[in-house]
Amino acid sequence: MNDPKVKLISGILFPDKNYLDWSISKLTELWGRPEIMSEPVPFDRTNYYDEISPHLSRVFVCFSDLYNAGDLVSWKKATIEIEAQSRQPIRAVNIDPGYIDGARLVLASTKDHAHRIYLHDGIFAEVTLRYRFKNWQAFDYTFPDFRSGVYNKFLSTVRELWLREVK
Repeated sequence: MNDPKVKLISGILFPDKNYLDWSISKLTELWGRPEIMSEPVPFDRTNYYDEISPHLSRVFVCFSDLYNAGDLVSWKKATIEIEAQSRQPIRAVNIDPGYIDGARLVLASTKDHAHRIYLHDGIFAEVTLRYRFKNWQAFDYTFPDFRSGVYNKFLSTVRELWLREVK
C-alpha cells in the first residue's frame, strides 16, 4: 500500500525576523521554497518556550507538491537538527513539522502523552485538529493557540491546495 499523500507544513516559533529567515532558508534546503506562508502571530498562550525567548511569534509554511505521510518521522528528525544548529547556547527556534489532508492537521512531537501515537525513533504523531462540517475543530488536548482558531484561515488554504492536488 502506498503512503497517503499530504501537504507538508511546518510551524516555526522564532524570536525575531533574522531567526525566521534563517529557519526558512534551512527548511528550503530540505523541501524547497515554501508555497505559502502564514502571517506571524504572537505566541503568548504559554510560557513553555521561555528558554528560547519570552517574546515569540509563530508562522506556518507550506511546501509545494504532495508528500508521503509516512515520512513524518524523518521530517521531525531533520527539524531537530536545524533547531540544534540554532543553539546560542540554547536553541533559538522551535520547528514543528506536520501535515494536512482533507480531514486533519497532524503534528510530530518528541514528547509522549496519552493522545499521541508512537511512530519510531522517539517520534510521536498527534492529530491536533480535525476538519469537520467545514470547520477546524479542536480536541480537549489541543494546544490553546490552535484551539483559538487563529491559524484556521491558513490551515484551510492549505487544505484547499491539498484538495486540488490530489485530484
